[in-house]
Amino acid sequence: MDLIHATSVNWQGRGILITGPSGSGKSSLALGLMAFGAGLISDDQTHLQRDGEVILLHPAPNLKGMIEARCVGVLAAQPASPAPLMLVVDMGTLETDRLPPERHATILGHSIKKVRASASPYFLHALVHYLRAGRKH
Repeated sequence: MDLIHATSVNWQGRGILITGPSGSGKSSLALGLMAFGAGLISDDQTHLQRDGEVILLHPAPNLKGMIEARCVGVLAAQPASPAPLMLVVDMGTLETDRLPPERHATILGHSIKKVRASASPYFLHALVHYLRAGRKH
């Protein structure tokens, strides 16, 4: 298993990997997704495990069931099951295209759909809708 600096959530059996540097909003986005029903796999560090054509997201054992909320503290969270990686959210790169092309990240040799961070106040809501309904090309 590879350990990476990223936060991950389980959205209805699909794994969302939130990447970016410290302070970029990974935990904040995870908390927002959790408010819409996602479960926390791991905050700040996530184990990636290749299983054939699937990459599974697992919690870092020392962080299981905890998420940091800046200026509030470390919060308890019901640990979610590991999930197959379906989407990468890159909080370290701001999207500048109004209608961006479909983007991908290469993770452990697999091409995974990717979206970049947005300064838009409705980014979380757009991301939740993307997870529910997908994207038109």
